Formats: sequence, structure tokens, C-alpha cells
Amino acid sequence: MAPFSVVCGRLSPGTALAATGANTESMPMPKLRSLLAKQLKSRRPQLGLALRVTLAALLAFAAAQLLHLHLPLWAVLTAIIVTQLSVGRSLRTALDYLVGTIGGVIYGGVVTIFVPHGNEFELLALLAVVVAPLALLAAFNPRLHVATVTAIIVLLVPTMTEVQPIDSAIDRVLEVGVGAITGLVVSFFVLPSRAMGLAIGCAARILELMADALRELLAGLTRGLDNDALHRLQDGIGESLVKLGEVAGEAESERAVGLSPGLDAAPLLRTLLRLRHDLVMIGRAAGAPLPDVMQQRLGGALKRVASPRRTICGPRPRRCAAAGMLRRCSRCSRRLPTIPMKWPPCAAKG
Repeated sequence: MAPFSVVCGRLSPGTALAATGANTESMPMPKLRSLLAKQLKSRRPQLGLALRVTLAALLAFAAAQLLHLHLPLWAVLTAIIVTQLSVGRSLRTALDYLVGTIGGVIYGGVVTIFVPHGNEFELLALLAVVVAPLALLAAFNPRLHVATVTAIIVLLVPTMTEVQPIDSAIDRVLEVGVGAITGLVVSFFVLPSRAMGLAIGCAARILELMADALRELLAGLTRGLDNDALHRLQDGIGESLVKLGEVAGEAESERAVGLSPGLDAAPLLRTLLRLRHDLVMIGRAAGAPLPDVMQQRLGGALKRVASPRRTICGPRPRRCAAAGMLRRCSRCSRRLPTIPMKWPPCAAKG
């Protein structure tokens, strides 16, 4: 469960304040409040997640106590696991957790009930029989890793408490069901965070990284860049694009069940990937400086393209400040209006 600041390469609030270069000790109180409010606003997804996780844990424990579940711990843990940064990720996690739990309960319950294990050696052999197939299944499909844990609980809990295997299996399903439902309800109604909004914010951050990288790469055409510098510029963009792909998948899950309008993050991801490929090609050319003759002819054009200004540099539109336009696109993306989540869910319109 990685926070959005990690996904998009942002700094923590304290680091962000330090990065502004502001001296908070001598700063007037109104200005300090404004700066803190700005930083907190930019961290709204993380703050909302913390609130949702806390509330989900409390509600799951209260529900487990009210229903007299055998082990309320599993309801609380499931609610915490299901409550994710976006609604789409919560849906995926809840589905995977429920499928893995039911599969583990069925397999572990059948083996525990029908295979005798009266002593420690038989129990040890039975544990291997329970774990090995499910571990192999999880190796091929990591989304089912919870099945192994569930089967072990169904097998071992009756040996530690006075409960029958069939009762242990039923309790496990009920505990996970209560936790999953609680986590989903909290994710839907308490400061819900849409994956599409997170994807747009992440794309804005990628555009900023691309603008910085473009200026460095164009400067490298005149002075050259070593491999370490090239990797430093490109790796951050690549990691952010990988994370954007994950968030785009979560946005697709929301769109599939009708929780958000028919916005598709796939074209956004493809466009940024094309821009990344362009930067890779420029980076290959920037490994060595251009010949002096070409630097004399192209030096002015390269400076205009790498300019951080957002205005057009020249009478013709094709002579624009590309780095500045990337930054302008980033700022425009951050100003996009928040699109409300649909509720109740309805089928997405084609």
C-alpha cells in the first residue's frame, strides 16, 4: 500500500516546506498558515487515507464485537488491508481477499476434516499438504496469496482453541466478510479518492519531470552527458510511468462498475509513454556533444526549445519552448475540476 507521495515522487510535508527555502522561524504567522494550508491541501489523498483506515479499523472491531465473532482481529486486519488509497484499488483488494479466503477455507477445511491428524507428526505432514499446493498457486498468481494464510488458520486454530474445523472455517469467512464490507463502505463514503484524479496528479508530476529532463538533455547536446546522468534523468520518469500504469488500472476498475464517468486513463498513459520514448531518443544523441558547426547553427534553437517560459518563442508556432509547454500542461492538469463519483453505481455508458 504505497502512498501517493511515493507513487508520484513527491516529498513529505516537512521536506516540502524545507524545499521551498522558507525560513519558518522568521515567517509571519498568516504567511506560515497559508504555506501550511497549501502543503496540507496537496497531501489530501494521504490524509484522507489515514482517516479512512482509522475509521475502518474502529468500525470493523465494533461490528465484530456486535456479531460476537470468534476472532475480531481478522475483521480489523481485513478492513485495514481493503481500505486503500483509491476506490478502484479497494475494490480490487477486496475481491482478491474474498476469493483467496473462500478458496483457502474450502481447501483447508476439506483437508482438515477428512485427513486424520492425531499427533504432532501427522499435523506437521498435514501442514505441508495444506501449504505446498496453495503456495505454488500463489507463486503463479500472487493475487491469491491470502489463500495459504487462510488454510493455515483453518487447520491450526482448532488445535489451539476448543473449536471444530468447520466452525473455524465459517468464522474465518464471516470475519473477512465483515472486514471487507466495512473497508469498502468507508472507502466509498468517507473522503473517497478516485483513481482517475490520482492518475491526473501523477501525470502532472511526470510532465514536470519530463520538462526538467528535456532541459538537461538539450543542454547535453552542447556539452555531452555521461551514462550516470542519463540514467538519473530517465529512471525517475520510468518509475513514475510504471506507477501511473497501476493507477490507470485502478481507474479502469472504477469505470467498469460505473463509479466514475467514462474517462479512460489509457490514452493519457500512451501519450506520456510516447513522450518518454522521444526523451530516450534525445538522450541517446546527448551522450556526446554535437560538432562545433552544428552547435553554431542549432545553439539558438536549442536554447529556445529548452526555455522554461510558456510563451511562444518566435513568429512560427513550431518554434515553441517545449520545456515550458510541458510545465504549463502540468499546471493545467493540477487545476482540472474534481469530477464527483457516481453513487449508486450504475453501468457505465458506452
